[in-house]
Amino acid sequence: MLKVKIIEHTPNPEALVSNAARLCYSDLGIDDLFNKYTDKQNQKMIDKLMNLKHESPIEHVSFTFGVEGISRTLSHQLVRHRIASYSQQSQRYVKLNQFEYVIPPSIDSNKYLKALYIQQMAVTQSAYNVLVRDLIASGKSEKEAIEDARYVFPNSCETKLVFTMNARTLMNFFKLRSCNRAQWEIRELSDEMLRQVKKIAPNLFKYVGANCMFGKCSEGKMTCGIPRRVEEYE
Repeated sequence: MLKVKIIEHTPNPEALVSNAARLCYSDLGIDDLFNKYTDKQNQKMIDKLMNLKHESPIEHVSFTFGVEGISRTLSHQLVRHRIASYSQQSQRYVKLNQFEYVIPPSIDSNKYLKALYIQQMAVTQSAYNVLVRDLIASGKSEKEAIEDARYVFPNSCETKLVFTMNARTLMNFFKLRSCNRAQWEIRELSDEMLRQVKKIAPNLFKYVGANCMFGKCSEGKMTCGIPRRVEEYE
């Protein structure tokens, strides 16, 4: 089951973004600048930045997420997003005596397909156990046995991640991955991440999500025709 938690984030993210932007045009010193403006004034400045698409000040803010219950299929998509930093549970050093896996909803909802799927996962676990055992018996260290036996695992194998993205990268991530045409698993992750960052910085992420939420769908003829709604993230 998907689990998403914001582990750390930049303190006072909206004040930081708005004041960093003001610094470009102000003769105030740092101390004066960062203690002068109210939350309402900061909100107004953020709205101005969004309208002007002046996005570089947004990069000063970052969020670190801890994620569990995702597949390696998802993690392969996730690491394509930059600028970000990733730490993933290693299959070279962690022996999976009973590996967890993700079942796609389309399979989980079908009794026959689900049984077939689970059976295949059991076969995979059995093969892994035999490979580790026999590789060790042949003279390999446990680490060497584990890192070679892991090749038998499927993309559905569950993994855990800690990753950090700055707010500008997150905005691009949400635009692409909260789209209805995104793959279902990474869309679920994106949606939950967006819900959580909106609680911390509601003004910064007020107009963030799939393109169809605030304007025209960017998918052209490939559009699903079903716009996402802001209410889904409240």
